[in-house]
Amino acid sequence: MWKLKVAEGHGPYLFSTNNYAGRQIWEFDPDAGTPEERAAVEEARAEYKKKFKEDRARALPCADLLMRAQMKKENKHIDLSIPPVRVGEKEEVTYEKATTALRKAVRLNTAIQTRDGHWAAENAGPMFFTPPLLIILHISGAINTIITPEHKKEMIRYIYLHQNDDGGWGFYIEGHSTMIGSALSYIALRLLGQGPDDGENGAMAKARKWILDNGGATGIPSWGKTYLSVLGVYEWAGCNPLSPEFWLFPSILPYHPAKMWCYCRTTYMPMSYLYGRKYHGPITDLVKSIRTEIHTKPYDEIDWNKARHDCCKEDLYYRHSFVQDLLWDTLHYLCEPIMSRWPFNKIRDRAIRKTIKYMRHGAESSRYITIGCVEKSLQMMCWWAEEPNCDEFKHHLARVPDYLWLAEDGLKMQSFGSQIWDTTLATQAIIASNMVDEYGDSLKKAHFYIKESQIKENPVDYENMYRQFTKGAWTFSDQDQGWVVSDCTAESLKCLLVLSQMPPEIAGEKADVERLYEAVNVLLYLQSPESGGFAIWETPVPLPILQMLNPSELFADIVVETEHVECTASIIQALLAFKRLHPGHREKEIDVAVAKAIGFLERRQWPNGSWYGYWGICFIYGTFFVLGGLVSAGQTYNNSQTVRRGVEFLLSIQNQEGGWGECLESCPSMRYQPLEGNRTNLVQTSWAMLGLLQSGQAERDPTPLHKAAKLLINAQMDDGDFPQQEITGVYMKNCMLHYAQYRNIFPMWALGEYRKRVWPSAHKV
Repeated sequence: MWKLKVAEGHGPYLFSTNNYAGRQIWEFDPDAGTPEERAAVEEARAEYKKKFKEDRARALPCADLLMRAQMKKENKHIDLSIPPVRVGEKEEVTYEKATTALRKAVRLNTAIQTRDGHWAAENAGPMFFTPPLLIILHISGAINTIITPEHKKEMIRYIYLHQNDDGGWGFYIEGHSTMIGSALSYIALRLLGQGPDDGENGAMAKARKWILDNGGATGIPSWGKTYLSVLGVYEWAGCNPLSPEFWLFPSILPYHPAKMWCYCRTTYMPMSYLYGRKYHGPITDLVKSIRTEIHTKPYDEIDWNKARHDCCKEDLYYRHSFVQDLLWDTLHYLCEPIMSRWPFNKIRDRAIRKTIKYMRHGAESSRYITIGCVEKSLQMMCWWAEEPNCDEFKHHLARVPDYLWLAEDGLKMQSFGSQIWDTTLATQAIIASNMVDEYGDSLKKAHFYIKESQIKENPVDYENMYRQFTKGAWTFSDQDQGWVVSDCTAESLKCLLVLSQMPPEIAGEKADVERLYEAVNVLLYLQSPESGGFAIWETPVPLPILQMLNPSELFADIVVETEHVECTASIIQALLAFKRLHPGHREKEIDVAVAKAIGFLERRQWPNGSWYGYWGICFIYGTFFVLGGLVSAGQTYNNSQTVRRGVEFLLSIQNQEGGWGECLESCPSMRYQPLEGNRTNLVQTSWAMLGLLQSGQAERDPTPLHKAAKLLINAQMDDGDFPQQEITGVYMKNCMLHYAQYRNIFPMWALGEYRKRVWPSAHKV
């Protein structure tokens, strides 16, 4: 039976900055679990498969049932047996029923908290995460050591379960079939031991048919071309040049890679190494067989030069500009023939050495976690190509388990974890309940984890490594990962400020004030002096023209760091909360920063009154965050047209039954689209409720809130949880991401604020 292990780590190739707080890895123990527990796991798997196959059009993400079952067992002292309440069709929500539903939700959330204080969860969904990892594990031979037979079994389960009816796989689990999803998933299954005719109802044959019917794997987007070239089932001649020589340019140039968005930089750096080396793994019989299975022509007859610009129409989201294609062709026809010959190949060698230097720094400063799963697999490919027996590769292998997440739908590679993000949201939601008698040690544990997870030191020599200072920030996952995330920093700071005002017997010891000052330093640093908005990872780069050079066909806005409304709104709230409790510290700078940030949010409002959310789906998500930021700065429905228009947008899209639901297609289309049938999504309903509650809807007209609260209460499950519905996370406009904790955090938060604001004078329990 599988078990989630938390805050553990041992071995010569693992090291941590904070005793592995936040680390979460799954291990299989054949002797673990009672017969009843093992049967419950199998029942969860069977039920997921049954529902998935019954309605493939509404293929839902996992509900993280295995993690939840284990946590509830470990916290069995928390009573989850309170009977659920229901509000009849002609009944109104009462304070008593709202209280019972909220109490159940609080207990459920405290019951699934881990022992080190964080909330563990899946953060996955894209189908291109796992296959590159399997490619490098196959090439290195580690696929039979790092990946056990039980790992393989669960990975196979996951890939087959998320296969579409037409035989292909999407870019992400709820998406239409794409070449990158289909070719990579097919290859992953082959590397995991599946034959070309294996799978239920001819699943592999159907997959192969989809690939070939859609032009074959030569149409895979550029990232996929790199992965396939490394495996040896595609040729580097079919890839547009990723010249490592760019890393030798002076960094003062406007198009130097150091000015790239950090995810773009850390992706294309290892890709440029692999391209410069033209590295591929051994051409085994399996590789030769895959070559015959995924291409429409015999391998030696493929026109690789023509394939450079080939991209399957099902994948194409960001079309390359004429300027970019001209650049690729110039590099291909003029530069590459020169750089591959003496003496110019000496320049290439220098460039490759420089990429190794920067990759080593990035790996060491993240304890070999790296910035995320894409860089993780690419770095592993590079280090194996560089020296198969090197310590760097061994350090990387030791951190592979950090990326593997198990649920009832199988095992997959996830982004890298959302531990800090989920913990700060869950903490604020629990506090919003005002149910002090239900807190137990939950807030103490969360407080400990948040304090332990703040970055305490800058990376070594960071300024010479195209990095910015990190001291005082929080990451998305845990301290060891080491990359600043501005809204995680803001939400963490908000938690520390609130917890500092609570009795230590409830919240534990307050954070040192110097730590708060350091967090403020980070936040102020990340503001754009031009727009007033805040970026996520690093300071914004005011060169939007460079987006024309976006080399990816799959994502938008990946070339340079830019500002976003959600993190700007979070930071406004954090800075103002800090100023109230610590007046005098950088007070004037905070006032100026907040004023400029408010101007940014006002300018970013859409004609319909909404805001486009970049990290959640989508207009509801953005509007919820921005309303909270504006209200915290003193804007109200009565004194701000901006707030009023935001409220009116949310009210205008409430559906007939009283809920909200937004389709994921809103993100790539940048146009609000409701869910099919205008059905309700409980997480998005909670976002809308919170936006309305923050802007005073309970005082103006609570009717829309009563209708929404009724839906939440009636949907609550016996143990206090809420049903898993459609995926609600997104990034880079075109790829959806599953946040498995959202379904229990946001409904609890919405019910807590609803109960507090609708019945402000009621007795607090």
